[in-house]
Amino acid sequence: MALYAIGDFHLALGKDKPMDVFGEKWKNHAEKIKEGFAEREVTDDDICVLCGDLSWGMGLEDTKEDFLFINALPGKKIILKGNHDYWWSTASKARRFFAENGIDTIDILNNNSFAYGEYAICGTRGWFYEEEKGGDHDKKIMRREIMRLETSLASAGERKKLVFLHYPPVYMNYTCPEILELFKRYEVRLCCYGHIHGKACNYAFNGWRDGTEYKLVSADFVNFAPIRLPY
Repeated sequence: MALYAIGDFHLALGKDKPMDVFGEKWKNHAEKIKEGFAEREVTDDDICVLCGDLSWGMGLEDTKEDFLFINALPGKKIILKGNHDYWWSTASKARRFFAENGIDTIDILNNNSFAYGEYAICGTRGWFYEEEKGGDHDKKIMRREIMRLETSLASAGERKKLVFLHYPPVYMNYTCPEILELFKRYEVRLCCYGHIHGKACNYAFNGWRDGTEYKLVSADFVNFAPIRLPY
């Protein structure tokens, strides 16, 4: 069993929304994702965490072709919410939709964690400075995300913690101190995140900070192939 991560599939297989408007690299990107899983030799015994922004669908019915595609990829997929996952209303509705459509290789990371040997897979969407407008609504969202992350970390018990977010908790001169404080308190070993694309990837933080290793796993940054994590 091996552990992989990738984010930001931005699929739209059931609608006409070509991603190559965001650059030549995104041309035929669904096929590139399929090839990437094959190149990495991901097996059905492996786990791959998908760090949000999976489908452009506005409602669950709009996502059916996208999730059937994800379901057919090798391995067990653990997904979390991204800022463009407009189809996401509740985790329970998503699980019911998956069950009704024979989608059986996908599970959801939301107020929970998954055991992986001596480690635990934890996470939530997170929050990012570009979304911050300074109002009470933003503070409410931030508090909710911090609570979800702590719930996930606490549910892991004594296992060593690996965290998967959509938003980066560290980017250029920005940090999210509330999230970083949880990383210190729960001794988080790894943080994988997505959200960042294109030239902005040049400014993403990849490396160690206060005992936690950070990895950007956006699909275009990792050339549409999931990265194998050393755990």
